[in-house]
Amino acid sequence: MKTYFSYLLMLCTFAASAQDIHFSQIQESPLWLNPANAGFFNGYFRAVANYRNQWASMGNAYQTMALSIDGNALKVRKNKAYAGLGLFIFNDRAGVAKIGTTQAQLHANAIVKASKNSKIAGGIYLGLNQNSATYSALTYGNQYNGKEIDQSLATGETVNYISFVNSDVGAGVNYEYSSATSDMTRDDIFSLKIGAAVHHINRPVQRFSTGSVYRVPMRFVGNVQARIDIRNTKLSLLPSLVYLQQASAMEIIAGTHLRFRFKNGTKLTGNKTEAGLNVGLYYRFNDAIVPQVNLDMGKYAIGVSYDYNISRYSQVSKGMGGFEVYLKFMTLDDALFKRKREHGLN
Repeated sequence: MKTYFSYLLMLCTFAASAQDIHFSQIQESPLWLNPANAGFFNGYFRAVANYRNQWASMGNAYQTMALSIDGNALKVRKNKAYAGLGLFIFNDRAGVAKIGTTQAQLHANAIVKASKNSKIAGGIYLGLNQNSATYSALTYGNQYNGKEIDQSLATGETVNYISFVNSDVGAGVNYEYSSATSDMTRDDIFSLKIGAAVHHINRPVQRFSTGSVYRVPMRFVGNVQARIDIRNTKLSLLPSLVYLQQASAMEIIAGTHLRFRFKNGTKLTGNKTEAGLNVGLYYRFNDAIVPQVNLDMGKYAIGVSYDYNISRYSQVSKGMGGFEVYLKFMTLDDALFKRKREHGLN
């Protein structure tokens, strides 16, 4: 029994260190996805808070909290290039031992207007990562007294795992094409964004024990996102596709939101911002179906999603994959005429 618990501890430690955190509402965790997303949006300032609780049915589920803040500088029509800056902080914990990670990243992004309708960007991040665990909370077979686990009994184990801090580096690129078809009350928008990123370029060492030489594998990310306004309607399609690979682990999540616009933004003054309700359905290949709903009030937005697990693990999870929620605040290019001028679309 003692050996079993030792192997279980090592497995949990490896799982925590070998794969990164992930979110299902991929479009609402921009800096986690790609450092080239810092300041790469139609606005000036953005703050997003994310919370995810995964696999609650197994007890002591993975809990992930993240906060991203980003914005831009020198973003005016006369400048062909401007800067994006961001801060991303996350905390991830799992299991009785609360094995987890806390990381803070600084993001810097250079954004260039490539043409009247397009822009490109290249960004990097530098981060500090703290890994820790409360191994004293673990229990072992030697503590079973015949009826129950008695934590006052000696474990018979020597735990040499330690907390540690390491650095992290990542980089990414983005391309976006946007066009606007003029209308009397609003402009119908078409936009397409393509991005790619590499995380953990320096492959930081995970020093969970003395002499550890395990290095975090690089995480490769590719993503495509679009907005397609359906002319003469209040509807838009917001499809997304993300591909992630880290060592032998691969994840593909794809789907779309259908947006119902119940308020138009004022074209000239920007005194009123566009508002809408987005209802979406995504699929994480061989893992989960993810319905999503978010309410977008222009400067403010809130969204929820739930992973319904359909993989072989569903025998244990009973379908309960993960609950996720986000809150967002943005200062926007409010007037559509102003937005078109600043992005060179007229």
